[in-house]
Amino acid sequence: MSGLSLNAITKTFGPFTAVDNVALNVPNGSFVCLLGPSGCGKTTLLRMIAGLEEPTSGTVMLDGDDITPLPTHKRNLGMVFQSLALFPHLSVGDNIAYALRIRGATREAQKKRVDELLAMIALPGFAERPVAKLSGGQRQRVAIARALALSPKLFLLDEPLSALDAKLREAMQVELRQLQQRLGITTIVVTHDQREAMTMADLVVVMGKGRILQVAPPVEIYRKPADAFVADFIGSTNLLPVETDSTGRVTVLGSALAGLAVPAGLSKASLSVRPEDIHLTAPSAGALTGTVTFVRDLGGTIETFVESGGVTLVAVATPRERPHVSVGQSVGIVLPPEACMVLKP
Repeated sequence: MSGLSLNAITKTFGPFTAVDNVALNVPNGSFVCLLGPSGCGKTTLLRMIAGLEEPTSGTVMLDGDDITPLPTHKRNLGMVFQSLALFPHLSVGDNIAYALRIRGATREAQKKRVDELLAMIALPGFAERPVAKLSGGQRQRVAIARALALSPKLFLLDEPLSALDAKLREAMQVELRQLQQRLGITTIVVTHDQREAMTMADLVVVMGKGRILQVAPPVEIYRKPADAFVADFIGSTNLLPVETDSTGRVTVLGSALAGLAVPAGLSKASLSVRPEDIHLTAPSAGALTGTVTFVRDLGGTIETFVESGGVTLVAVATPRERPHVSVGQSVGIVLPPEACMVLKP
């Protein structure tokens, strides 16, 4: 099988299970983000792919070959660590050429490859510059170039953009994705930033407590989350308690919603509806109603907080669609059935 396959990978540290029976197939040339909260096992999983941790059980397959017993330097991969781990006493060029020099490449071959990579990361002519004189974004690019120097089959990055400021981070997300698309290299990135995953990934792997909770393209993860945890972790959502009446209709905050049903076998469920899908109207009989408690204008969007039945909902609108409401005002709350998901709690 081409690509990367993880088969029943488990990692325990004494009584603690960091990664629990994970199975994952990563197609060649795809960009995958391992996404989840701190402590969910995503970095441990990446380190097992890299050969920096040995699985307690399970196998790591690359293009049909079992690489589980191979040391890191024989796995044909490049890796960028969260700290970047550049050599501060070496120049940019020497940092990039380090692996080539270890492999015995000639000076001419090293220089040619360094120049190619510097052009690729938009830093031509930087070979002699000290690493200490680079900006955060430039150091990030050099770390990426160094990891790609040996043309690896697999490219791994552990929280690579976490140390950058917000504006540079967003710019680097786009640059990294465009670079991956040009090279066609299989790439796996660990992140806890759902916006980062949505920006870059072909596939998002959402993890929690050492397990994979959902694997899907970013839009599917956002629109069709597997459960309430995924819905709440990916973007912003309103999670509301769901009840059913004697006819099986779904009731939310005392109002029945047509076209929805609780999945079979669930005694409890939650309804997820994204803030941009909630519409605020004038109150009407039989409809869900609430009271505006706070309005936040963020320039590009307006967030309206509404309390209903002891639960606070958030509705988001653009300035053009801005609801003309004020704090203390009673409003109707429209939850379009096509935008609502009844999920496992």
